[in-house]
Amino acid sequence: MLSIDPGSSTPPFEQLRQQITVQVGTGDLVPGDRLPTVRRLADDLGIAPNTVARAYRELELAGVLVGRGRAGTFVADDNENQAAKAAARAYADTVRSLGLDAAEALSLVQRALKG
Repeated sequence: MLSIDPGSSTPPFEQLRQQITVQVGTGDLVPGDRLPTVRRLADDLGIAPNTVARAYRELELAGVLVGRGRAGTFVADDNENQAAKAAARAYADTVRSLGLDAAEALSLVQRALKG
């Protein structure tokens, strides 16, 4: 489920981009899954269509999504590592926004991987 927090300091397109990236990374969205149309998702979230279009466009450039014209926008079929790459990008974006440096971020990942 995608949602926008209007009180967040993170712009809506970035909230949407991060949420989709995380969902791909966790497997909630899998290669071949079709995303809602720009207009439908914008209506559902109460945001401008250009906001959704920007998030989709950035995710396409990152290789997370693929646009297939009138057929719609889909999670890319790239390869199995795509989900891990998307999750890593989302994590990197999050820790940057929190002001953590690379060493702190990597330490957190190492601790998380240990259980």
